[in-house]
Amino acid sequence: MDVKNLFNVEGKVVLVTGGAKGVGRMISEGYVANGATVYITSRDAKACEKAVNELNALGKGKAHAIPADFYKEDDCKRLVEEFAKRESKLHVLVNNSGSNWGAPYDEYPSSAWTRVLTLNLHRVFLITQLLTPLLEKAATQGDPARIINIGSIDGLRVPALETFAYSSSKAGLHHLSRVLANHLGKRNITSNTLACGPFQSKMMAATLDRFRDVIESGIPLGRIGTPEDVAGSCLFLSSRAGSYVNGATITVDGGSAISAKI
Repeated sequence: MDVKNLFNVEGKVVLVTGGAKGVGRMISEGYVANGATVYITSRDAKACEKAVNELNALGKGKAHAIPADFYKEDDCKRLVEEFAKRESKLHVLVNNSGSNWGAPYDEYPSSAWTRVLTLNLHRVFLITQLLTPLLEKAATQGDPARIINIGSIDGLRVPALETFAYSSSKAGLHHLSRVLANHLGKRNITSNTLACGPFQSKMMAATLDRFRDVIESGIPLGRIGTPEDVAGSCLFLSSRAGSYVNGATITVDGGSAISAKI
């Protein structure tokens, strides 16, 4: 029961959606640095290429890119078809792709709901559904395949910012993950969620530029998340150490979700 074997992901095949930037990039690096073969996908092909070159320079694992626009259902299907040509099975699926939209309540557009819910919720189900046969091929009773859904503490608490579709979509994602855990656990596939707090990413950049001091003051640990925090959580859930965790929502937020304001 040594640490090396308990948290080992060497040789596993991993797909990280939105894996070229932000939190997805942090997660991808964690897997590659520990010997996994990682496929990243994003609609930004140049960002994918850049990330793959950086990740492969780490040397231990391998990184590959399959760019795809998840707003297009045909692109989702093409991604899975292309992946299946390269790999016969998938050990870990990290559903990280997401979008946000902020606007005042009285001006919040209907189009925002369509855009955010499509990527943050609908496509998570579709991609998972399409990849389930490959997850089943990797799964055993002692070492199940893993689905890790990147949620948010804004799906657990009421956010201060007016991001109505985003917070609703993440709450829905947390519950979808539990539903998948029930259905797919019977196929030796686990499904868990990381409800992430603030990390340095493109989505959070403007907010952190304006409110970083305020945000950090509301976090009991007094800082925003680092790459090691989210990557470490994924490595735990993907290894023997996390193989009996199913249907969980794990907060990775320094305690901000439980910090009282008054």
